Amino acid sequence: MFDKLKEECGVFGMFSKENIDIAPYTYYALFALQHRGQESCGIVVNDDGIMALHKNVGLVNEVFTPEIMATLGKGNISIGHVRYGTTGTRPRLNAQPLMVNHIKGSMALAHNGNLINDAELREELELEGSIFHTTSDTEVISYVIVKERLTASSIEEAVVRAMDRIKGAYSLLIMSPTKLIAVRDPNGFRPLCMGRLGENYVFASESCAFDAMGATFIRDIKPGEVVVVDREGIRCLETHCNKVKRSMCVFEYIYFARPDSVIDGASVHNARLRAGAFLALEHPIQADVVVGVPDSGIDAAIGYSRQSGIPYGIGLIKSKYIGRTFIQPNQAQRENSVRLKLNPIASVLKDKRVILIDDSIVRGTTSARLVKLIREAGAKEVHMRISAPPFRFPCYFGTDIDSQENLIATNHTIDEIGQMIGVDSLGYLSVDSVKKLAENGDNGFCTACFSGLYPVEIPKSNHKSKYERKISENKESDE
Repeated sequence: MFDKLKEECGVFGMFSKENIDIAPYTYYALFALQHRGQESCGIVVNDDGIMALHKNVGLVNEVFTPEIMATLGKGNISIGHVRYGTTGTRPRLNAQPLMVNHIKGSMALAHNGNLINDAELREELELEGSIFHTTSDTEVISYVIVKERLTASSIEEAVVRAMDRIKGAYSLLIMSPTKLIAVRDPNGFRPLCMGRLGENYVFASESCAFDAMGATFIRDIKPGEVVVVDREGIRCLETHCNKVKRSMCVFEYIYFARPDSVIDGASVHNARLRAGAFLALEHPIQADVVVGVPDSGIDAAIGYSRQSGIPYGIGLIKSKYIGRTFIQPNQAQRENSVRLKLNPIASVLKDKRVILIDDSIVRGTTSARLVKLIREAGAKEVHMRISAPPFRFPCYFGTDIDSQENLIATNHTIDEIGQMIGVDSLGYLSVDSVKKLAENGDNGFCTACFSGLYPVEIPKSNHKSKYERKISENKESDE
């Protein structure tokens, strides 16, 4: 458990009627989606049914050197993936896309999200003879699709059937030798959108990926929709649409997504400005300067400043060469990385009453160190405002809050948290306001990590650690 929320993945796919040098486009898109996953990445290219795959641990520019890019060759379909993993997993083994060869052909799959019934499905498949090589639920999804494909007339029919069995959060890009398929779960927990680059179709977790490659945004994939692209054109299957209430993760707007993205018709940047404005109305305070914690706290700080009339100031400088603090593998390295990552500007903070805006407090350790840095820079008062409600409940849909054990807000009041992190006052955005972040109205958000009101039935226990321990034990015994 780290001191920032972690989202698992970003996906991208492209279909061209002609064979082109398609891998560089996927590279550019993954580079734009790097904020969604910094642990591992991968690209698979399809050339007339022959799939070339490369994936490894590391950032996009580290994994895909010019020499590696040359090995992927030309093709007409490509999918790519960037991933975060939870502590204890084997990142190289769980890197995506996942490629499967089966009796009816081959398939590659990239997944953003988290199943809630993967343990049951995995056990069922293992009893039927399936052999799993990863701890990822992406492999479960691939096996379910392949099993359905044995009797289905097409890969898209198999995918639609599989959606009757898999439950939870999944935005998928699936590649067969002739088709690219985009899938979003019926609740729409995770974002997925579609665009065009000339005559080519592209799909991505966020629209900022299209901007990076010069593509035009068309629309978001609907919750429950299956979009199929091949050389005959594009068609949409809506068998699973409008069966349940939309419940997209609201934290996409607060933190996960890039501010230049548009998700489900709403600007992420504008949503964060609104969060700051709501904070100013809910938790006003007399102060001299409003400071945002880079990066996702900046837009909310500007919104707070505009609403309150208190000047906005750049009080923290972020190093361009340090990733998000939660990618550090142990506590000591995370503590060091906070000072390396953020440095206060004393001239902005000295003798000032400071309103510090951040997107979340998970454990409180990073917040306490930030407050200490700002006080050391000479701030007279520090008032923290959080552009999200307190995290009190686990998330089962693709983030790393899988238990209440390390959530500071579960066991402490807001006043107690404020004392623990060393601020003069502390205020969180209300659940009612967080539902209003989208400028086009309530998009039907999932706010379960704040309220405990889950949009679907949740698992009775977290089984993933069991598979991780099993693989770790086997690895140790082999060594």
